[in-house]
Amino acid sequence: MHAEPIGFKAKAQAAFAGLESEPGVRKPDPILVVDKVVRRFGGLTAVDVDHVEIQRGSITALIGPNGAGKTTFFNQLTGFDTADAGEWTFNGARLNGVPAHKVARRGMVRTFQLTKALSKLTVLENMRLGAQGQKGENFFRAFVQSIWRGQEDAITERAEQLLERFKLDKKRDDFAGSLSGGQRKLLEMARALMVEPELVMLDEPMAGVNPALTQSLLGHVKDLRDQGMTVLFVEHDMDMVRDISDWVIVMAQGAVIAEGPPDTIMSDSRVIDAYLGAHHDAPLSQEEAELQLQAAEAELEEEAGIEHAEPTEPNEPAEPAEPAAASEEKKEASA
Repeated sequence: MHAEPIGFKAKAQAAFAGLESEPGVRKPDPILVVDKVVRRFGGLTAVDVDHVEIQRGSITALIGPNGAGKTTFFNQLTGFDTADAGEWTFNGARLNGVPAHKVARRGMVRTFQLTKALSKLTVLENMRLGAQGQKGENFFRAFVQSIWRGQEDAITERAEQLLERFKLDKKRDDFAGSLSGGQRKLLEMARALMVEPELVMLDEPMAGVNPALTQSLLGHVKDLRDQGMTVLFVEHDMDMVRDISDWVIVMAQGAVIAEGPPDTIMSDSRVIDAYLGAHHDAPLSQEEAELQLQAAEAELEEEAGIEHAEPTEPNEPAEPAEPAAASEEKKEASA
């Protein structure tokens, strides 16, 4: 794992000192502020977030059981889906209705649970695509190399530096489709940095990654904070969450149910109930015990009734008696 300067983590955690561990708690310097965001699919409310703030310069984990609405929430904030209600601001500017590519240009980028590398382009070409404001993308300017050649050389140099940092430099000329799952995660994270973002949103960065690459990815996530960026990531691995996050936000059934430091969240009864079910370790009341007993007895009686009602196997039919004439013929033949 990469060595982590104590100062960066301590500075990030100091920003949360004294904050209440409650949903929607105000942060001292939020980079992203979300208010009353709702997303429905027919009669299902997938996201219903009242208020959330993401502290600048920190690593914030977004956790919750499967189906809690985490990825859908990401999609709303980054312009990949449209919320039914609510608003959110990034560095004070509203992002409601802003398409994904313009959100990225403003400095808020994301990766995906299923990587989006362009498999038939090389690793280096994938990196170049991530750079913003390329002069050569204009149809008419593309014919005049002197206009864009210098910029493209600078983009290529930055891409190669990032590939070296993520230990993908030896793969620069390989097709992205030939990379392993973990290497694609690294490529997607490196490509996101081509935008020079302020906020990096990672959707399950460790999902499907070989354990040999996990520590490398963890180190890179910490490096993002150490370079002054803000990180918001979705993850199910609680050991990873405890290791790298400064603050944890918990979602369940589309809503934020808890916030706080990792150690506090891990022992929060609301979080435990969300993952394991309410009152999973509480003793049953007398009434609950009697109801469970009655249900069990009724089930046993029903099973017994079905067994008694089942027809028994019919006896095999006796062989038909041999005719007397045939019997006499056999006796004569034997004599």
